[in-house]
Amino acid sequence: MKQIQITLTPGESKRIIAMGVKKLPVIQQALRKGIILITLGTTNAYVLEELTGKKVDHNRYAAGYIDGTATVVPKDMRLAMVALKDGKEISGEGLINEMTSEDVVIKGANALDPDGIAGIMMANPVGGTTGALIGTIMARGINLVIPVGLEKSIPYSVVDISKRIGIQRCTKAIGLPVGMMPLPGEVITEVEALTLLGADDVFPIGSGGVEGGEGSVTLCIVGDRAEEIFELVQKVKEKKGEL
Repeated sequence: MKQIQITLTPGESKRIIAMGVKKLPVIQQALRKGIILITLGTTNAYVLEELTGKKVDHNRYAAGYIDGTATVVPKDMRLAMVALKDGKEISGEGLINEMTSEDVVIKGANALDPDGIAGIMMANPVGGTTGALIGTIMARGINLVIPVGLEKSIPYSVVDISKRIGIQRCTKAIGLPVGMMPLPGEVITEVEALTLLGADDVFPIGSGGVEGGEGSVTLCIVGDRAEEIFELVQKVKEKKGEL
């Protein structure tokens, strides 16, 4: 079996993850008949681009982000949340009330722990988008897909973190203090995405970088389609993760 090695910057990882998300059977089914709600988030912006073929302002299709501090995009600067119904683009606002167990919510994450549990930081005292959606998602059995890069891996349990932190427990913070909620859904990292794109085996072998490579991940890919995937990755790198 062929084996290749690739390195992806965070932006390139987001593009590969988005390509993988599009290949998910539950996404393909909902594109034909169903609802896909793409919540705000920079990785989700790439997913939205893959599902619609349209360019999205990644910085504005977001609510919270890290730029050296924990901060949020001002509400008047944010783009509206988008959904797809039977493959056609519609507003995502309030759509959760129409959704069923055949539908999909796409939600990003800020942390990925050693057990593969993703966690989302919450700077809104009532939980923001996550707080508004998660009860309905869990009650109805709506499919939750979580695109998250390996750069967000942390060496600590997300469940334990969620028990220990909270906005009102924090006395000082660089940026906004947050709480955390574990996300009970299907996590799609670069590993799962590359598998969906045809790899037989994928495993990370290093992370980090300098001079624009900060947050990068280096992976080994094994399989008969390894060289095909290598060419795909090269095309993504030529465009620096952009459409």
